[in-house]
Amino acid sequence: MLTTLTSNAALAAPAMMHGWGYGGAGAWFLIFPLFWLAVIVLFIFLGPRRWRRNHQWHQDQGAEAVLRERYARGEIDETEYRARLEVLRSGQK
Repeated sequence: MLTTLTSNAALAAPAMMHGWGYGGAGAWFLIFPLFWLAVIVLFIFLGPRRWRRNHQWHQDQGAEAVLRERYARGEIDETEYRARLEVLRSGQK
């Protein structure tokens, strides 16, 4: 009886695997590591470039942003705001 159970289990094992047995994956196991490698490479190459562009833009807009804030808080009036803004913009170029 034990021999019959083991032989039946051995015959049923390949049918239970549904094609996912030995060697069924092929090269598919490379897809996920290659995908994550591509994502990491994109972050490495595009991240610093994007940071530099945003950092430069913020540096250029820094003085004007402070001037806009002072005008919004009422510390300076419109004529002083426009005069200082013109001085800032003429000095940039």
